[in-house]
Amino acid sequence: MEFGAPCSRALNGCSPCGLEVGTPIQREIVKSRFPFGASFLVWPTSTPRKSCAGRAMLKDYTVSFDKAGKMSTQISCDFELSSLTALSPLDGRYWSKVKDLAPYMSEYGLIYFRVLVEIKWLLKLSQIPEITEVPSFSEEAESFLQGLIDGFNLDDALEIKNIERVTNHDVKAVEYFLKQKCQSHPEIAQVLEFFHFACTSEDINNLAHALMLKESMKNVMFPVMDKLIMAICTMAKDNAHISMLSRTHGQVIYQLWLASPTTLGKEMAVFAIRLSRERKEMHQVEIMGKFAGAVGNYNAHLAAYPHINWPHIAEEFVKSLGLSFNPYVTQIETHDYMAKLFHTLIQFNNILIDFDRDIWGYISLGYFKQMTRAGEIGSSTMPHKVNPIDFENSEGNLGKANGGLSHLSMKLPISRWQRDLTDSTVLRNMGEGLGHSLLAYKSALQGIGKLQVMRRFGVPEPYEKLKELTRGRAVSQESITEFIEGLELPEEAKVNLLKLTPHTYIGAAAELAMNVDTAVNLVNGLEFF
Repeated sequence: MEFGAPCSRALNGCSPCGLEVGTPIQREIVKSRFPFGASFLVWPTSTPRKSCAGRAMLKDYTVSFDKAGKMSTQISCDFELSSLTALSPLDGRYWSKVKDLAPYMSEYGLIYFRVLVEIKWLLKLSQIPEITEVPSFSEEAESFLQGLIDGFNLDDALEIKNIERVTNHDVKAVEYFLKQKCQSHPEIAQVLEFFHFACTSEDINNLAHALMLKESMKNVMFPVMDKLIMAICTMAKDNAHISMLSRTHGQVIYQLWLASPTTLGKEMAVFAIRLSRERKEMHQVEIMGKFAGAVGNYNAHLAAYPHINWPHIAEEFVKSLGLSFNPYVTQIETHDYMAKLFHTLIQFNNILIDFDRDIWGYISLGYFKQMTRAGEIGSSTMPHKVNPIDFENSEGNLGKANGGLSHLSMKLPISRWQRDLTDSTVLRNMGEGLGHSLLAYKSALQGIGKLQVMRRFGVPEPYEKLKELTRGRAVSQESITEFIEGLELPEEAKVNLLKLTPHTYIGAAAELAMNVDTAVNLVNGLEFF
C-alpha cells in the first residue's frame, strides 16, 4: 500500500475510517529516515478504535508512531538464510575460510555419514552366514549400494530432511530414505527390513560423529596445522642468527655487564616444537566407536541370533570403518576420546595464542614491520598505520574456539545412567570449535606472510642501548674494558670476554634454531618436512 491509501485495517475486514494514510509531515519524517520508501502506513485516528496504531512497513523495518507522534523502529524477522543473515560469522563473513569443513561438520556431513553407516551395516549382515535372511549380495547389488554412498548429494540430504518433517526422527528418516532408494532393486528389496537391524539410533550416530571428526581432522585441520608449524620452522631457520634482547617480566635480562641476547630464530623454534608435540598427541588419539545396541549388551542381537558372536562382529564392523572399537559402553559411546582430542586441541590453541601475543609484542617493539597490500587500509583514521590485525584475529578466534571446545570436552563424558540426550545437541556444535580454530590458523599464517624482520632488531648501537637500560649506572665500552682488565682471570679468558657483544653472546641459540626441522621430526617420529 502506498502513502495516501486507506489504512491497512480496511484491507483486513475493518470498516474504513475514511482517513488517508499519514499526514504530510509524518510522511516526510519516514521518507527522511528511510529514503528507500515504505510499503504501507497506518496512523492513529480520532475514532474510538484506539488499537489503530500508526505503522509503516519499510522492507525489513517496521516504523511506528504513538499517539504523541513519537517514532520507533523494529527489524522484521522475515529473513532468508544468507551470508548476511547467518547467526554465526563462520557461516557468513568467514565462510570462504572455513568452508572446507562443511562436507564433514555440517548437517549434510552428519546425514552423509549416517547413510554410509547404515549401508555398510547391511553389507556386513550379508557376509554373516548364520543370517540366512540376508544372503550374500551379488557384485551388482554391492555396487548399487556403494553408489548410494558415492553419489550422495545435497538433493538426497534435502529429501531426508523432508522425510524427517513427517517422522520427527532424524535417524529413522535415513532408514526410510534408503528403503525408498532400494525398492527398485529386486535383490536388495527382499531385505529392506534389515536396514538398521538391531541398532539403536546411537549406534548409527556415534559412528557418524566419529567419522566426521576423523575425516575433518585428517583432511582439513591437520594439513593447516602442519602448514603453520612449517611456516614457524621457516621463520626459525631464516632468522637463526638474528640476535635480539631477551626480556622477562617485560624487562631486558642482564648477566654481568651484558644484556642477555637470544636469537629470533631460536624463539620461533620453541613455538614450532611446542606445537608439534600437541599435533602429535592429537594424531595419536584413537577415534572410537561402539555398535552394541540399546544399552551396550547386544540384547536384540542375541535374541534374534543367539549363536552369533556379536561382540566380535561389532568389533570387525567398527574397525572396517577405520575406527577403534570400544567394547564397554552404555547406549552411547562414552566420548572420552573426544574429550582427550578437544583438550589437546585447546592446548595447541593456547600455544598459538602465546605465539600471537609474542609476535604482536615484537611488532610493537619494532622488531618486525608488516608489509601492506595494495589498497589495504590499516586504520580508518591513520593511513600510515599498519595494525597487527591478523594476529589479533587469530588470538580472538582461538579464544572463541577454546570456549566451545572446553564445554565439549567437559560435558560429553558425562551422561546420566545409560544415557541422556544432552550430548546430542552438544555434538552438533563440534564444527564451531574446529571452525574458529581453522580460521585462527589461517589468520596466523596470513600474518606470518606479511612479516619482515627489521635489520638488527632496533639495536644498531648495543652499548648505547645498554647504557640507557642499565638501572642507575652509566655503562660504556671503556668502563667494561677497564672492568674486565681488572679481573683476576687468565689472559685468554679476558680476551674472550672482551670479544663478547650482544650479537655474539647468544649461546647455542643459532644452532638450536637451525636444527628445528630435525627436532620437529623427532617429536613426530616421522619425516615431517
